[in-house]
Amino acid sequence: MAKATTIKEALARWEEKSGQKASEAKEVKLYGQVPPVEKMDGALSALVNCEKLSLSTNCIDRIANLNNLKNLRILSLGRNNIKNLNGLEAVAETLEELWISYNLIEKLRGIRVMKKLKVLYMSNNLVKDWGNPLQEKFAADQSSWIEEATKRVPKLKKLDGTLVVKGEEEEGAEGAEEAEGAEGGN
Repeated sequence: MAKATTIKEALARWEEKSGQKASEAKEVKLYGQVPPVEKMDGALSALVNCEKLSLSTNCIDRIANLNNLKNLRILSLGRNNIKNLNGLEAVAETLEELWISYNLIEKLRGIRVMKKLKVLYMSNNLVKDWGNPLQEKFAADQSSWIEEATKRVPKLKKLDGTLVVKGEEEEGAEGAEEAEGAEGGN
């Protein structure tokens, strides 16, 4: 079997293909490496300006080395072998979107530290419960389940692709529809 691709090697390939320097880039795509990346190693520390990082479709088993990514807003780790969310604390102040579908995650310990998280994609994992009886209690009433989940992660706007935000956005959309209707009547 081929030796795994290191982050350093993946970054070198990305720089060559994109014509950008990893240390200056706002968006870095290291998904689907051949052979796959197995470890989020220290070379990630070069991504000081990165706002969006994709490491999907690799063989990563744990989240690590995000300490220098002070601007990271979107992290895509779907289709890996990640078992838990340890390591996200390093980006808890900035991360707005986390894409972790198709992994081996059993528990969502660590999700509460995410202060700005708005979008969470986590389907096709091994999560059985959230560490509280919410899911079972509200399973029959989807809107109550979403409402309870958003109380625990207040800035969440989407949960597995379902819009969970109410208020200003809805009011803005209704106002736009009313304005559109008024224009159509003229």
